[in-house]
Amino acid sequence: MDTQTIPTPSLMLDVNRVKRNAERVSDIANRNGVRLRPHIKTHKCIEVARIQTSGHDGAITVSTLAEARAFSKHGFSDITYAVPIERGKFAEAIEIQNGGVKLNLLTDDADTAKQLDEAAGKAGVRFDVFVKIDCGTHRVGVEPHTAEAVAIPRQISDAANLHFAGILTHAGHSYNVHSKEEILAVARHERDSMVELAERLLGQSIDVPTVSIGSTPTISGVDHLDGIDEIRPGNYIFFDAFQATLGSCGFEDTALTVLAAVVHRNPTRRRIVVDAGAIAISKDRGPVGIDPACGYGHVLDLEGNETGMRVTSLSQEHGEIEAGEMFERFAVGDRVRILANHSCLTAAQHSHYNVIENNEIVDRWEIHGGW
Repeated sequence: MDTQTIPTPSLMLDVNRVKRNAERVSDIANRNGVRLRPHIKTHKCIEVARIQTSGHDGAITVSTLAEARAFSKHGFSDITYAVPIERGKFAEAIEIQNGGVKLNLLTDDADTAKQLDEAAGKAGVRFDVFVKIDCGTHRVGVEPHTAEAVAIPRQISDAANLHFAGILTHAGHSYNVHSKEEILAVARHERDSMVELAERLLGQSIDVPTVSIGSTPTISGVDHLDGIDEIRPGNYIFFDAFQATLGSCGFEDTALTVLAAVVHRNPTRRRIVVDAGAIAISKDRGPVGIDPACGYGHVLDLEGNETGMRVTSLSQEHGEIEAGEMFERFAVGDRVRILANHSCLTAAQHSHYNVIENNEIVDRWEIHGGW
């Protein structure tokens, strides 16, 4: 099967780029003397995780308990579930922990910490628990200068069935900047605010085993990681149009594309339509603050070369492309590859990757979805 006959839309994964991206961040971790715990939500794929963790201790980060279950069945036994735990998931977390996995949890809520301690005690298990810190994203987490940033770690440290694992943050707001200089500023703030909080906790006689940070932009752009124990980037393994526009990588580093077929031509409007819509690509608008014309993805030819076209609008199963001068190059049935704005959301729409090497399909790797 090749790119002319494979069903569309389908994911195409350039394994050589994946390996180069993995090596790049592995080198950052090794140079800075920190643990690499990659976030596998980007790909949800066992084979990709093995590439990422090669030469490291195999620790990973997940965003769903379904991911934790799937990866634990394939030998991954040190897993951080990086969404604040809530009581409706206690039973499942206990089941995973009892299955021989070290499942690290996180919280930013004192009542939840108390409830988790009670549930763990009844089940006869003990959880390592991070406190989630808000370093500027303002999505979840306690702000580092508040009383809660000390009180909750102390509560967990004193709990009978919990172990305070440390503090953890994610600089998600790094995706909203407009230059490498702004990335560096966010990266420094992410690092420095966490190091300062760790020192504050130590001053209150609270041991901080791990200071954990990481987003793809900040880890790609940070100048040093002094005082940090662990990094958790995820998107770097594929990158995407957003990251390349932002400056975290080059377009030559992007590893994931969607193969799509032309299903309609409109000579009057010089528009073509492909069979990859919002379900295949996702409706992430991407870096509109930097590139207002970014659309919903860059249109590439079958060899992965930029055509200059963008996916300009999406419905569920249709992607519309203003072809302009390129219109005559395409007939119904022709194939293109679309570099999506956000590889994490795009990958999550599919069941598997078609692994390509030197533009030939060489393998098929499963995606483990669900919650």
